[in-house]
Amino acid sequence: MAQEQFTWLHIGAGSFHRAHQAWYMNELLKQGRDDWRIALGNIRDDVSPMLDRLAAQNGEYVLETVDSRGQREYEIIRSIREIVRWDRDLAALTAKGAEAATRVVAFTVTEAGYYLDTAFRLDRSHPDIQADLAGAKTTIYGTVAAILRARMTVGSGPVTLLSCDNVRHNGQRFRDGLVEFLTLRGEGELVDWAGEFTTCPCSMVDRITPRPAADIPARVLAATGFRDAVPVMGEAFIQWVIEDNFAAGRPDLEAVGVLMVDDVQPYEEAKIRLLNVPHSCIAWAGTLGGLSYIHEGVTTPAIRALSYDYATNDVIPALTPNPLDLALYRDTVLDRFANANIRDTNQRVAADSFSKIPAMITPTLLDCYDRGLTPTDTAMLPALFFVFLRRWAQGRIPFEYQDGVMNPDAARVMLAGPDPVAAYAGDAALFGRIAGREDFVELMRGAVARAEGFDTLG
Repeated sequence: MAQEQFTWLHIGAGSFHRAHQAWYMNELLKQGRDDWRIALGNIRDDVSPMLDRLAAQNGEYVLETVDSRGQREYEIIRSIREIVRWDRDLAALTAKGAEAATRVVAFTVTEAGYYLDTAFRLDRSHPDIQADLAGAKTTIYGTVAAILRARMTVGSGPVTLLSCDNVRHNGQRFRDGLVEFLTLRGEGELVDWAGEFTTCPCSMVDRITPRPAADIPARVLAATGFRDAVPVMGEAFIQWVIEDNFAAGRPDLEAVGVLMVDDVQPYEEAKIRLLNVPHSCIAWAGTLGGLSYIHEGVTTPAIRALSYDYATNDVIPALTPNPLDLALYRDTVLDRFANANIRDTNQRVAADSFSKIPAMITPTLLDCYDRGLTPTDTAMLPALFFVFLRRWAQGRIPFEYQDGVMNPDAARVMLAGPDPVAAYAGDAALFGRIAGREDFVELMRGAVARAEGFDTLG
């Protein structure tokens, strides 16, 4: 009797998925477990050329990993068994998601792709959300809504919706956003169906994955003989923690090192606050200092001290007790950032900073104030972004800054105002309930003055 085959549909065809989730699924294949297959698609057509090249290789590609000693390893990844071609109405993606064999719909759409404000409510005023409320499929909400509606119509049964992005409580945040989105569209029946037939586990993902450099194909060819048009690379370190709450079965992920838990929160808080935030801090400060790569910034003593002091003085006390050794986690993260072989760019890490401030940094500011402490070290992080943003407005950032939720005109108006620091510190979308508080505004004035000391760009 033939073994039943299930589909793991992944939405978001960036490098991270191919270096992370696809690697874990490939490890299962190497163990002879081939009952699950990845189908890979994308909401937008920006990676269609890459997907075309990947399809020409039958979904196979080479993953290059490199450790801190410069040791490189190469592995052919074969877990992506189907490429879902992009079309304007996402008909093919919707049809694949509606198949009964599709039991998991996972996605990596970046932090900005969730369109959440500081209260973690849907930013219904955003043009992309407005377009999807009118029937388009330009966001994860419009796309998943179409898939669920099709599943409900044809009776495909339950499905797991799995966020794999760096969003705190990502599964719950996505579910809340989806329910709000569907409610705004008057789709109460689909809300009820999703409540019965879907789960949205939280997860924490970790592997530094830079944009593929131009020299990777030549290294891959020399090492493997594979003339790969779409190789990907990442650091040797990898981690995945998932809330074990799947609606319709799942692969045996723990057999390949995935940590399946009842509560992801301690792991995700450590990762978001002790990895993602320092990553952005180093990117902002390094850019202001005329550096191009993360490893250059973290090996600059003054920049490394920013991240170390923030983690030590403000974060670790707030997250203690924790199942992780947080001091060791902090030091391991900084050592990972120092891997010069990764060549992770400030441009990649600095992207989408407007969504990172409220999601990743403001919670620590609030924690400190709630504990009766002044968050002097944490305040340096939004201060660095303020100086970074000011240099961007002046045309003095040496790369194209990409931010999915930034309103460029509003940012320029704020920076050109009579008191831009007060306007910035008073933005409730960034700083929530402390926005505009006199003590916070004065804290930010001092932090911005210190952050200006890192600006050596001419």
